[in-house]
Amino acid sequence: MEPIVNKVAESGIISFDLETFFSKDPILVFDLKDYLFMGLILKEKDFRAALLTTDWDKYRDSYVAVTCSADAIIPMWANMLVAVYLTPISKGVFFGTEAYVKEQLLLNALDSVKGADFTDQRVVVKGCGEDPVPASAYVKITTLLRPYAKSIMYGEPCSTVPLFKKK
Repeated sequence: MEPIVNKVAESGIISFDLETFFSKDPILVFDLKDYLFMGLILKEKDFRAALLTTDWDKYRDSYVAVTCSADAIIPMWANMLVAVYLTPISKGVFFGTEAYVKEQLLLNALDSVKGADFTDQRVVVKGCGEDPVPASAYVKITTLLRPYAKSIMYGEPCSTVPLFKKK
């Protein structure tokens, strides 16, 4: 009986898992809807007074998504004022949803990838996982690897979709 040979392991293909670049830090949401008068209007004087009594410490060492989940017109200065309070205590302040912040942190983390480390390598960008990876991350890693990699594939090492092959 012949020994079983793992051809995938012997192929020299590098599996690149985008999920490993997700931030482990908490992302909290600061929702301006909680500061609206009658759920519609932001009154400057009341808003400033409410911010003075807000427990900002709960946002310490977290990333914060500043958003308004109500259908209201929020003046730009209100978002900026919230950022003034959050900046000294949080890891970072973003405008948008929690999902948007998660995506931005992922894209920022991909900036640490050095394409040259993959020179003349066969790379498969992992396509399935537990946490959905936004399309923007797949596009970004492709543009980072394209100038260097020998080939880029999508999927799993045992079943890939070829995307690029250096000639």
